Amino acid sequence: MRSGKPESSPVVKLLRNFVLVLTVVMFGSIVLNFRTEESPTETALMDEAVLSTKLKGVFIRNEEPVTYSGNGVLSYNVNDSGKVGMGTVIAQVYPDDTQIAINSEIERLQRKLDILKKIQNPGTLESAQPGSLSESIEENYRSLVYARDMKDYASLEDIVENILIQMSTYQIITDEVENFDGQVSDINIKLDELKKESVKPAEIITSSKPAYFVSYCDGYEDIFSIDKLPSVTISMLDDVVDEKSKEKNIVGKLIDGYHWYLAGVIDNSHHSYNVGDNVKLRFESSADTFDAQITEIRDEGDTAESIIIAECSQFNYDLVQHRTENAEIIKGVYSGLKIPREAIRFADVVEVQEDEDGNEVSSVTNYKGVYISKGEQVVFKKIDVIYEGGNYVLSAVHDDDASYLALYDDIMIEGVDSNGE
Repeated sequence: MRSGKPESSPVVKLLRNFVLVLTVVMFGSIVLNFRTEESPTETALMDEAVLSTKLKGVFIRNEEPVTYSGNGVLSYNVNDSGKVGMGTVIAQVYPDDTQIAINSEIERLQRKLDILKKIQNPGTLESAQPGSLSESIEENYRSLVYARDMKDYASLEDIVENILIQMSTYQIITDEVENFDGQVSDINIKLDELKKESVKPAEIITSSKPAYFVSYCDGYEDIFSIDKLPSVTISMLDDVVDEKSKEKNIVGKLIDGYHWYLAGVIDNSHHSYNVGDNVKLRFESSADTFDAQITEIRDEGDTAESIIIAECSQFNYDLVQHRTENAEIIKGVYSGLKIPREAIRFADVVEVQEDEDGNEVSSVTNYKGVYISKGEQVVFKKIDVIYEGGNYVLSAVHDDDASYLALYDDIMIEGVDSNGE
């Protein structure tokens, strides 16, 4: 008779092993679920950010005040931002506003008379054909819409005049009207009456050089000139007031060329802006943006208050209406995968490359990245930071490299350390 502990049957052993495996699986599942619950994720999605800085911008230009005696009323011959040559008549001085109104009416009637004469020109009528006129009217209408959309206001008046001439000519050659002789006669009579009431200007102000004209001064013309840029200080920029001069003898000023600078004070402690950067400028008074380049950045001991100077060669009406204006310097618009800062980790990644002889060589590099949840796995993905926000960064998309974070990856926010554990 055999004594001792009886041996387990094969069935018992099989059941015991099954229970052991089941226990391990259940324990692993519990740990995984606990980890998942403790490790919230965020889906990697595309986002866009603008790197820009708002500031009080001060315009720096070479300007020359234009003055007159101060007696009488000014009648301007040049619009603001209009280009003038040497000797161009900028303005005329009259005793009162009545003369300005008379001259304005004379100019309006004379322009209308010139249009009617063009319409009734025998050469115009003989060569005109209904079909070609219709095509020309349609073409001019398209040009009108384009000029409006492009804000090319200087061309609008000429286009409208051409349309008026073509439509009136069409009326004559299609016998809708016989002619415009009656209107021509009435205008001539009115012009004769007005010319009898008009007087010669007391003064005629002309341009001393080729330039752009603006009909105001602000007293900063000698202070903020281009040659004095090196001496501009933070306090000077802070103290600028956007007010037009109230001196009675001011006609306006001449601006040398379309070359100018914008100066302002910004916080550049993070060195977001550097000399040579190409930027865009945006102003409250204009819907447009203007290309510029940063030419100087300097501080007076504190980078949190740095003078930034940008150079621009674009010129229009909006840019000459102020000395100082709320502005925005735009360095760039960035698009990438948005990543919470708290999810960023660093990890050593083993990389295998071939040397000159074709042999595989492995190396370890420490990369910035994030851990993602991929099924039941935790995987480290590299990131390529192109923009840094307050509590997030944007990473460039690398569709051709699976080692980088991809769109719709589940980024693990918590529950992993630098080793992915």
